Amino acid sequence: MALDDSCQVQRHIDVERGDDAYMTPPVATEALLRHVELPRRLWEPACGDGTGILDVLRAHGHEVIGSDLVDYGRPDCFWRRDFLMETRTPAGCGGIVTNPPYKLAEHFVAHALQLCPLVVMLTRLAFLESERRCHILENCGLARVLVFRKRLPMFHRRNWQGPKANSGMGFCWMVWDRSHAGPTTMDRISWER
Repeated sequence: MALDDSCQVQRHIDVERGDDAYMTPPVATEALLRHVELPRRLWEPACGDGTGILDVLRAHGHEVIGSDLVDYGRPDCFWRRDFLMETRTPAGCGGIVTNPPYKLAEHFVAHALQLCPLVVMLTRLAFLESERRCHILENCGLARVLVFRKRLPMFHRRNWQGPKANSGMGFCWMVWDRSHAGPTTMDRISWER
């Protein structure tokens, strides 16, 4: 193995990744709730099977509207809804919280920022390394970045049959708030209690 290969995170090609459904470990959302106060009514527009974000937020007393492009069979969510085609948030939603499909993460963030004053996205830490994302990372209300100290556990693509282990990538919660002015703060957080 070349040195370059050993330093790279190996990613599957888009065809193998299908609908890019990497279900959020519930501990990631539990960690978010320990550090960020969220409005009562929220929208989770890429809810997947709902176990990682939607169910955790609801268990903590939030009223959460769940939707996704793919139907995961939950009667309490709206299916076949393309978030990038939505023109407004559901009535009364004070924030968007989601783990966007990684190949569309930049588009999800930009669109969410147009729709809602509070946007919270679980992204790869490498999302911060980009010139082309300056329009959503600089001077646009990015208030906080909550970086996980340890890799998230069991963060695999839906129906993954390969070895199960911690993620090979670093992740963070990014919090945009339209009312925020000033520098972005960064906190290191743990998904462990």
